[in-house]
Amino acid sequence: MQLYNSLTKKMEKFEPLNGMRVNLYVCGLTPYDHTHMGHARTYAAFDMLRRYLALKGYEVFHIQNVTDVDDKILKRAKESKQDPRKLAGEFSAEASELFKKLNILEASAYPKVTGHIPEIIALVKKLVESGHAYETETGVYFEVKKFPEYGKLSGQKLDEILAGSRKAVDETKKNPEDFALWKKTSGDAIEFDSPWGRGRPGWHIECSAMAGVYAKTLDIHGGARDLIFPHHENEIAQSEAAGAKPFVRFWLHTGFLTVSGEKMSKSLGNFVTLKDVLAQHSPNAVRMFFAMAHYRSPIDYNPEQIRQAEATVGSIMNTLDSIDRALEERGKKKIKDIPLSNELKKKFLNFYHFVDLDFDIPTGITYVFSLMKSVNAHLSGDSLDYEALEYTKLEMGKVLEILGLVREKKQIPDKTCELLDLLVELRDSARKKKDFKASDRIRDRLRQLGFVLEDGDDGRTRWKSL
Repeated sequence: MQLYNSLTKKMEKFEPLNGMRVNLYVCGLTPYDHTHMGHARTYAAFDMLRRYLALKGYEVFHIQNVTDVDDKILKRAKESKQDPRKLAGEFSAEASELFKKLNILEASAYPKVTGHIPEIIALVKKLVESGHAYETETGVYFEVKKFPEYGKLSGQKLDEILAGSRKAVDETKKNPEDFALWKKTSGDAIEFDSPWGRGRPGWHIECSAMAGVYAKTLDIHGGARDLIFPHHENEIAQSEAAGAKPFVRFWLHTGFLTVSGEKMSKSLGNFVTLKDVLAQHSPNAVRMFFAMAHYRSPIDYNPEQIRQAEATVGSIMNTLDSIDRALEERGKKKIKDIPLSNELKKKFLNFYHFVDLDFDIPTGITYVFSLMKSVNAHLSGDSLDYEALEYTKLEMGKVLEILGLVREKKQIPDKTCELLDLLVELRDSARKKKDFKASDRIRDRLRQLGFVLEDGDDGRTRWKSL
C-alpha cells in the first residue's frame, strides 16, 4: 500500500513500525459550535482508511483528541453566559451522535485536554529544561530558532514565517514566531496550577502530549490540510525537540470542503452543519458523496451531487437485492460464465489496486460501477452463473464495509406483503384479459408507493421495494 506523505511530499510504501499494529492519530474537534460538513469530510476519510487497514488485517489503534479547553470555547461561553465545560460537553456529545449516525467507527481513545494536564505540564517542563522553551510574564513559549528543522512539513522558511507573523506581537516573547506552550491566566473560567502559575495549555502542545500517552512514534497522523501550518508544524517541533524522533512516520491531510469554491469554516460563517445535511440526506448518500472525491482533493458542497450519490447507492443496493433473490430462488438454469467471472475478478482487483495507490477510491469505484452493470445484464438473462453471483455478493460486502455504507433490509409487515401479492394477482388477471390500462395503473401506483414489479422469464411477477 502506497500513501502520499505530506512530510516527504512523495508516495511511500506504508508499513507500520510495530508489526501489524497501526497507531493512528487524527486531530479532533474544538467543540464550541455545531460540527459542520468540513469536519465530517475529514473524519469520514480517515474512517474509510481505518476500515481498509482493518480489512487488510492490521490492528488499528485510533486516537482522536477533544480540545475541551480553548480560547474559542471560553469566548463562546462568555457570549452565551454558559459554563465552558458544559458548553464543550454538549457540542462534543452532539458531534459524537452525528458521527455515529454517519456510521463513523468510534475511536479507540478520545483523550481530553482537561484530563491530561499533568502530561502536558511534564512535556512543557522537559522543553524548558532542554533549552527549547522559556518563560515570560505571559506564559511559556517554544523558541522556534532552537529547532533547525522547523518548516520541514509546511515548506515555509523562517523569514517567510516572520513576514507573516501577526502585527500585534507579544512584547514579552524573544521572537515573534515563538508559540505558546502554556498561557498564564488569572481568574479565567478554566485554569490549572502549574510550575509557572495558574494558566492553561497552548493549543499545539496538547496533541503532542496526548499522542505521547499512547505512542512515542505515530504511524499515521491525520487532519485537514489547514492544520499543516502552524498546528502540525508546531507539533513536530515540540515533540521531536523533546526526543520523539520521528514523532510521525506518515502525515496525511484531507482537502478542504468548500462552499462555492471557498473553504468551509466557522470563522467565515459559511459552514453547513452536519445535523442539517443528515436531516435532508441519508448517511449512505453523504458517505458516497465524500467517497467520489479523492481524500486529498478539495470537494465543493453540492446538494444535487449528494442526491446523485443517493441514487448511485440505491442502484448498488438494488443490484445486491436482485443477486440475493436469484441466489435464494435459483429459478434459472445454472451455467458457468467464464468471461463474466474473469471480468469480475479483474475489476475487483482493479478496485483494490487503486485503493492501495494512495487510497484512490474515486478511480477504484469506477470499476465497481462497471462490474455491477455487467452483473445486472447477466441477471436479466435466461441462465445464471450462481458462483459468480456469490463471489460478487462476497466482494461487494467488503466494498461496502470500506466505504462504510449500510445495507438495510426494509422490514415490510406481513399484512402489507399479503396486499402486495393480491395486487400482483389483480394485475396478472388484468393482463390476461388484455386490460393493459388497469394493469399499467396498478404498476404505476405501486411504483409511486415505493414498490416495483418485475416480470420473470418463468411467467411469474414479483414485487420488490425501491
